[in-house]
Amino acid sequence: MSIIIEDKQAGGFDFDYEEVMRTVVHACLEDAECPYEVMVEITLTDNDEIQELNRNFRQIDRPTDVLSFPMLDYDTPGDFSFLEDGGEEIVAEYFDPDTGELMFGNIVIAVDKVKEQAKEYGHSEKRELAFLVAHSMFHLLGYDHMEEQERMEMENMQRKVLDRLGISR
Repeated sequence: MSIIIEDKQAGGFDFDYEEVMRTVVHACLEDAECPYEVMVEITLTDNDEIQELNRNFRQIDRPTDVLSFPMLDYDTPGDFSFLEDGGEEIVAEYFDPDTGELMFGNIVIAVDKVKEQAKEYGHSEKRELAFLVAHSMFHLLGYDHMEEQERMEMENMQRKVLDRLGISR
């Protein structure tokens, strides 16, 4: 498994944030019963850069806390069976030719927002970062929260992962 971390904020945390992110990614994939070795890229940035990305990709001109860029097109969230049925075309589209890993997607997190929201919600920066990584991982797994039922399902999955890891409010 490859978890590629690009830290454009030069380690703006006082804890081992890379280990936290890796642990949460692993836990989410474990809960999803992902049968593949995957490649995930995580970028830590500031409010200005994430605002630009938010404007360019979502047409929302303000900073956000996290953006998810999934590489997979699920028929059903968290269901990897479509990868088994597609043959060589699927392999060429979704798997890295050098490593054989499933190219899962990219996560971009605004460190400024992690700090702001941790203070606002009264919990640690570690908990906020872990939550945003879990939230984004479930987006990469095809889940969304546009409908109330989807929101509840996604929140339950996030809570389950964080509780299992002992990362609580």
